[in-house]
Amino acid sequence: MSDVPVIPLVDIGLGNSTYLVDLGDGRALAVDPSRDLRGVQAAAAARGLRVVYSAETHLHADFVSGSVQLAANGAQVLASAAGGRSFAHRGLADHDEVDLGGLTLKALTTPGHTAEHLSYLLLDGATSLGLFTGGSLLVGAAARTDLAGAERTEELARAQYRSLQRLAQLPDSTLVYPTHGAGSFCSAPPGAERTSSIGAEKATNPYLAAPDEDAFVAMLLASLGSYPPYFDHLGEINRRGPVLLGTTPALRPLSVDQVMELQEQGAQIVDARHPVDFAAGHVPGSLSIALRPVFATWLGWLADSERPVIIVRSPEQDPEDIVWAAAKVGFDALAGELDGGFPAWKNSAAAATGSLIEAGRLVSGTEASAALVDIRQASEYAAGHVVGARNLELGELADHLAELPAGPLVVMCGHGERAMSAASILQRAGRTGVAVLDGGPADWMQAAGRGLETGR
Repeated sequence: MSDVPVIPLVDIGLGNSTYLVDLGDGRALAVDPSRDLRGVQAAAAARGLRVVYSAETHLHADFVSGSVQLAANGAQVLASAAGGRSFAHRGLADHDEVDLGGLTLKALTTPGHTAEHLSYLLLDGATSLGLFTGGSLLVGAAARTDLAGAERTEELARAQYRSLQRLAQLPDSTLVYPTHGAGSFCSAPPGAERTSSIGAEKATNPYLAAPDEDAFVAMLLASLGSYPPYFDHLGEINRRGPVLLGTTPALRPLSVDQVMELQEQGAQIVDARHPVDFAAGHVPGSLSIALRPVFATWLGWLADSERPVIIVRSPEQDPEDIVWAAAKVGFDALAGELDGGFPAWKNSAAAATGSLIEAGRLVSGTEASAALVDIRQASEYAAGHVVGARNLELGELADHLAELPAGPLVVMCGHGERAMSAASILQRAGRTGVAVLDGGPADWMQAAGRGLETGR
């Protein structure tokens, strides 16, 4: 059975991979499934498979797990015995083996990213078919260790060093299947590769090349950037077991009057339309988060999961994509959507607008004298930014509004989506004279005929 297929199912927005393993007899194993099981279900159905096992490498902080839902459909959940999960599962310790019916799944304790982290070695007899490393060994990296609090960050970084050294002792031919990949805020670097091998990582991964534990810890701690606030509570939701959703929850249609009433009571309006549409007109006070692969991340980062959310979308945007993206980051109670979309609002109530400008106007137009705020992540800014731009990450903007200079502002990101989110936050806070750069640093370079600055 050495040709058992391992099928990666990549969530580009969250930067993670779920793996579906065909066990060869009509059954399948899922590794680290998210709550949005549509990809798993479609891949299994296409191959005539039934998911009978769901293995969790760790208590995930960046998405709500789908294992409880798979268990409700008849799967057995495999997870660390040290994780304290309060739902039915088979608790595993170091070297424990699970007979999958011809294949074996062997648990290896690899603490670091979390204290109860497991990696799983898939075996056909004595032959290794792959290693599921979760948030331990990544392609070209090792996952962050600060999610359990600052007081445990260094302790877990040292545990991460020992875990990676342990995995490096496996044969070079062992295939590596991490959960976290490019785009994950769990410290995966950018890059197209999402799977690897022990030999390739030993040859190229800078964390495996660290000369000693102290050097590894210093390198890992220096790499830690910001992360969304929902990371601080999803682990506990996954430990308890999330509420079962089953079928896709419906977005209840809300009239303009109902939206107004709910907004007055504290509901948030999230506008999922393209930034161009948002700039042309939107519900006053709404938050722009364009529906794209990273919608879930920015919804979880910028909106309050304790307050009702009302969605405004374009007719061509699939409500299922919005609902499942929200559910993946713990937003279960969407109040509904504006019935008829923004046109319904425009026909009945006053609307707000935004300003979207071309790079040429930033160089030589009236906006050239405006203060420029780059709201990308610090690492993106350091890699190359417009001369004179100030960096204030989008996720921190709402807490630092008082630090922004008075007068006109131009906000920018890489393409415009995050910048429009920033503009909507500023507008909601009462700032006027805010424009969004349509594009990013490359567009400014072309218009200005000069290069970017690097560093902080």
